[in-house]
This record gives sequence, structure tokens and C-alpha cells, in this order.
Amino acid sequence: MTTAPHPLLATARALADGLLAPHAARVDQEGVPAAHLDAIRRSGLLGVSAPPEYGGAGAPDAVAREVQEILAGACCSTWFVQTQHHSPVRMLAQADQSVRERLLGPLARGELLSGIAFAHVRAFPRVPVRVTAERGGRRFDGRVPWYTGWGLNDVMLLAGVSETDEVVFAFTEAREQPGLRASEPMRLAALTAARTVSLALDGLWLPEDAVVLRTPQEKFALLDRPRNTNASPAVFGVAYAALQVLEDAGESEVAGALRGPLDEVRGQVYALAEHPVPYERVTERLALKTRSYDLMRAATTAAVVAGGGRAMDLGGTAQRLFREGMFLLVQGQTTEVRRAHLDALAEI
Repeated sequence: MTTAPHPLLATARALADGLLAPHAARVDQEGVPAAHLDAIRRSGLLGVSAPPEYGGAGAPDAVAREVQEILAGACCSTWFVQTQHHSPVRMLAQADQSVRERLLGPLARGELLSGIAFAHVRAFPRVPVRVTAERGGRRFDGRVPWYTGWGLNDVMLLAGVSETDEVVFAFTEAREQPGLRASEPMRLAALTAARTVSLALDGLWLPEDAVVLRTPQEKFALLDRPRNTNASPAVFGVAYAALQVLEDAGESEVAGALRGPLDEVRGQVYALAEHPVPYERVTERLALKTRSYDLMRAATTAAVVAGGGRAMDLGGTAQRLFREGMFLLVQGQTTEVRRAHLDALAEI
């Protein structure tokens, strides 16, 4: 018996083909427009993993991965803004705090779009953002090096580390306010369009009912590990988009030679993502991740080569995919991931 494809996959493909891909070159140069995010809000995709009782789809993780792959292959900048939203939704769904009742429904239904400001917690024992108890709430001080979607998100999930090495996650509005100041948007080699800034925190005070999770740093590090050791679906989205460029250029034989290994690695990555203990088999996960990088790099390089000098035009798809691939090499990178990737490259 076969299972019918989830309807959100058709929704994602329709958005990708009808809106995101046709405008990806312009978005890359001018920025992610609010209209694209509004379309995603209305589509139901922001609630793909959210519980149905809060207005979400409650779809399996396999569906959520494929949705992200489709969106990334169409417009990586738009994908990167909206992908920030899904970690807060998942965290709220597992929380037992009042903030869940206040925010999970609006986030699941796309009425609010969330960003995240917690990657810096992975730098422990260095503590870029310190949290202290103050006046019945929490005070945040320090610097968030990277925050994506500034000016596009409604709320953010912010984290810091307390003096007792507890990681504290809390929600606040994604805007300048007393104790929170944003830099100018960064100009990057790729995904400048996603409006990434740094955030200066100087006594940002949030009430206790804004806190969604408090957990020991050791536990956070263990549960967070799969986010970085597994290959991102975006890697496959960009790689398959590059293979389509090759097909369109008349290089079907080259595209076919790369598609087979890419399909195989994708299947292995996604199968391992379903492992019941997500922080086990780390060596295998990292090996598959670096192999995924290799294939994405080969596909995007081949697309540039096939285009010749025309591929250097900033309006061209091949060079954009090549730059997006470069971005994905370091997106969410940890010391462990960097070491595994460099060791693999040293063996070429």
C-alpha cells in the first residue's frame, strides 16, 4: 500500500515554482520581501510541525525536512528567514509554561513569525550572553553575533547562560527596545538578503513569564548536537537545484552522474535522522554531512562550469547557487563539525 504525499509538500512546491524561484535572483540582490513571507504565513508551512490543537499540521519530521529542502532549492534567502521559525515552535510545543498558550497558536498559524538568537550558546564555556535574575524576571547582557530576519520577524527566541551554567530561553519582540540594539544589516558573500544583524544586549529585562525553557548547559549541548551533526535539508535543495541548471544547459549526462550519489546520501542522511536516539552515531552523521557537502559543491561547481562566463552574471542562477552552497558550508558550524569537515578535505 502506498501513502499519499502530504498536502503541504504540494503547497511548498507550488510556492517554490510559482513565487520563490522566479524571483530568487532579484531577492538575492534586493532582499527578502515581506510579501514572500506573507505567502508562506498564509500557506500553513510555518506550522508544519506544530500540534494540530494549536492550528498546526502535526506533520511527520520527514515532511518537514522535505518542505525545507524544496524552499531552499527555490530561494535560499527566503528559506533561511523562515527556517528560524521552526525551532521556537518545536520548543513551545514541548514546554509547560504559560508562554506556550500565549504564543504557540499564533506561531503555528503564521500570525507571528519568529527568529532565533541562541547559536552563541554553543560557544560555551565562553558566554557571549549572560542571564541574571533581576526584579522577578531575567536580565540579558552581552552580544548576539548573528540574528537573521531583522525587520521581518515579529518575535525572537533569545538565550543566554546563567552564573550556574543554566541555559535560559525567553521570547521577546524582534525590535529595538530598552536594552536591545541592532547593528546595520551585514553585507555577506551570500544571503545578505536575509537581513542578518548582530544584537547588543545591555540590561534587556524580560519578565519571568517570557521564559520558555531553563536547562543545564550539559543537557542543552547533548540535545542540540543533532542540529549540527546532521546534514541540513537545504544542502540537498541547493544541490538538486544546481542539477536542474545542468539539465537546462544540456548536460544531462553530468547531472545524472551526480544525481545517483546525491540520492543515495540523501536517503542515508534522512534515515539516520529518524534514529530513535538523535545524539548517537555522531561519527557516521558527520561523515554523511561532509559527503553531502562534497556532492553539493560538485553540483554547484558543475553548474558554474556549464554556464561558462555567463555564470558570472549576478543575475544568473548558477553563481547564486554556488554562493548559497558556500554559505551552507558554515551555517550552524560548530568546532566538531569544522574539524570533521577539514579532516575530510585534507584527505582529497
